[in-house]
Amino acid sequence: MKKQIFTPMNLTIVGMVVLAAMARFMPHPPAFSPIAAMAIFGGAYFAKKSWALVLPLVVMLATDAYFGYYPEMWGVYIPFIIAGCLGFLLRKKVTVLRVGGICLSSSLIFFLISNFAVWLGGLCAYPMNFSGLITCYAMGLPFFRNEVLGTLVYSGVMFGAFELAKLYLPSLSPNKVK
Repeated sequence: MKKQIFTPMNLTIVGMVVLAAMARFMPHPPAFSPIAAMAIFGGAYFAKKSWALVLPLVVMLATDAYFGYYPEMWGVYIPFIIAGCLGFLLRKKVTVLRVGGICLSSSLIFFLISNFAVWLGGLCAYPMNFSGLITCYAMGLPFFRNEVLGTLVYSGVMFGAFELAKLYLPSLSPNKVK
């Protein structure tokens, strides 16, 4: 039996991800982004795990084509893949506490990897020693706050809207993970 791609579940999830991606074009504080939330949400709900990992990267590549590519892209893209993998931990049970914990973990991982990429790439001319790395992390703290808030807000909206939709669209509820 061949699995259907265009199920109500997949169409709803893709629609929500597309709406979240469009938020990247709205004015917002630096690092207040829907991408980590999108990856976590996809990891929790897409039946095919590969979709959860690929879709945020496709969104980033497409939107970065507009905003501009940069040498440290790997330091941004890798944490979003990890965020999708963290979303897999929600596949059996989605709760506010678990989503919040995954969001905080994802934001911390993003902070550590993206700032390391900035330091390693010499983008901000921090000394290439431990002191320079610590300075880079310290300078990234305001962005970390925005990353945490953005991931929490967008995750709250996406997970909340999906749970609400499941109340009115029963076809979204049964056996999401296959």
